[in-house]
Amino acid sequence: MLLEVRRLSVAYGKAVALENVSLDVAPGEFVAVLGPNGAGKSTLLKAISRAQPSSGTLSFRGESLQALPAHAVVGKGICHCPEGRRLFPELTVLKNLMLGAYLRSDRAQVEADLEQVYRLFPVLEERGAQVVSTLSGGQQQMVAIGRALMGRPALLLLDEPSVGIAHRLKLEIFDAIKRIQAAGTAILMAEQDAQSALRVADRVYVLEHGQVGRCGSSAELGADDYIRQAYLGVN
Repeated sequence: MLLEVRRLSVAYGKAVALENVSLDVAPGEFVAVLGPNGAGKSTLLKAISRAQPSSGTLSFRGESLQALPAHAVVGKGICHCPEGRRLFPELTVLKNLMLGAYLRSDRAQVEADLEQVYRLFPVLEERGAQVVSTLSGGQQQMVAIGRALMGRPALLLLDEPSVGIAHRLKLEIFDAIKRIQAAGTAILMAEQDAQSALRVADRVYVLEHGQVGRCGSSAELGADDYIRQAYLGVN
């Protein structure tokens, strides 16, 4: 197993955000985490990337992540594309992308990975010298995903990649995410758009009130009456 999470708990003061959450991601697998606002989806990804302290067990390639700082987790092969993108708005597209490779010294491979990002998102090559703050929300999301890919992750953490994006660009971004998986990168994605997540993911966990309420294949959950009513609006 690539990632193993066991009995993960996070509290903000007296408020419990996650309680005894367990999940797995296999090499090359696409796993989605569904749930309403406040369910703990973003907190889960932050805990895995060590941007948020937690209790429980986090194991990546058989090695514990719990004692590692966030930058060391990146070095192990986990890159986090956070909610809200968190780009450097005053910098160009190219500079934002290259910041994702700040831990790397393999220049030739960095250049090859940059070309791969441009193949996924051709508009970023066209806009390479443009300041990021002048891009549309969808294009900024492409930059955020591209920046994470420049770290050459074995596991890509995506937090709400579809939020605030026009439908056409959302489809383009989800298509690119599937291509990222097809190239061998495992993906753990937190997402509110259940329909899109069930369409692209291999397996799905449903977080409710900080706990895993349901899990299974996309086909299984897509046929689950509760999921259809609560998340897909189908009676």
